[in-house]
Amino acid sequence: MPILEKLTSSFLQLRSDQADASRVAAQPLERKEGTGVFPFEMEHLVVAKETTAGRLCGAQGCTSGWMKPWKSRRRPVFEQEWGCSTRCLTEMVSAAVLREMGEGTETLAEEPHRHRVPLGLVLLAQGWITQPQLQSALAAQRSSGEGRIGDWLAKGCGLPEDRIARGLGVQWNCPVLSLQGFSPRQMALAMPKRFLAEFGLVPVRVAASTILYMAFQEKLKPSVALGIEQMCRLKVESGLLTETQLESARTRLMAADSVPVRIRSMGDADEMTRAIVKLLEHRQPVMTRFVRVEQYYWLRLWMEDAAVPPPGGLQITTEDTEDHVFLMD
Repeated sequence: MPILEKLTSSFLQLRSDQADASRVAAQPLERKEGTGVFPFEMEHLVVAKETTAGRLCGAQGCTSGWMKPWKSRRRPVFEQEWGCSTRCLTEMVSAAVLREMGEGTETLAEEPHRHRVPLGLVLLAQGWITQPQLQSALAAQRSSGEGRIGDWLAKGCGLPEDRIARGLGVQWNCPVLSLQGFSPRQMALAMPKRFLAEFGLVPVRVAASTILYMAFQEKLKPSVALGIEQMCRLKVESGLLTETQLESARTRLMAADSVPVRIRSMGDADEMTRAIVKLLEHRQPVMTRFVRVEQYYWLRLWMEDAAVPPPGGLQITTEDTEDHVFLMD
């Protein structure tokens, strides 16, 4: 039966191509030698070469999606895979939810504690304060029982903010950033505004289409950086701003338009899975990403191709894009 053999051969070839695409997307954060692009960007190149008609159902247990020629294979898409039915979408989403919860995989370890030189000693070593000034600030801090040493030095001896920021940069071994090139209109689209206050961070700018510079108030956690990297497909490099600059940037970001977001509490993984499947079937996205950022589970939906950010770039519009953030009770 040549027709059946031809169909079977085509199915097996498409499954092989799909597996190759999945392996590309799973590569670590390294540039592909000789290509000048990250695997983040390879994802777009692979999807662009795949025809809609040839797309297979992404559920590993599906045995029928490839035999439904009357179905649109363009949407709904979950993590770059088409789902042919509610059952298949549920299988795909459930696997992603369990992945982000860390079940069956090792969770990202926090950066090990390192003994760092106290900020006061860093500033003293740089010659920016004197020993009596440091002793006076430490005494005021002990007497008050609160406050950072940098704040007490600023009050007691008029130490400029930029010196404090530079001292913190030496202490944490990270750069001191500037707001040159900062665009609130663009950066406000990078993530839900709730993250700005929750994690004390501000996205500053994109450099060389590969790096997202992120300023933080205290210290950006590795798990937060990883979640943002996975969503934005850009390597996060963290640095510092002065307190005045940080508050100014955050105020401007909060006033700018951002991607519409809905935040909901979920009772368990099954409830979250059902909620996401319902969204996919109702909104019919052409592209989605799902990541965990600390206690938040962040789902971004793109309903039309024109809304999808280009490789090496951030979100460029609020249209046809939605954020859904889930919290576990």
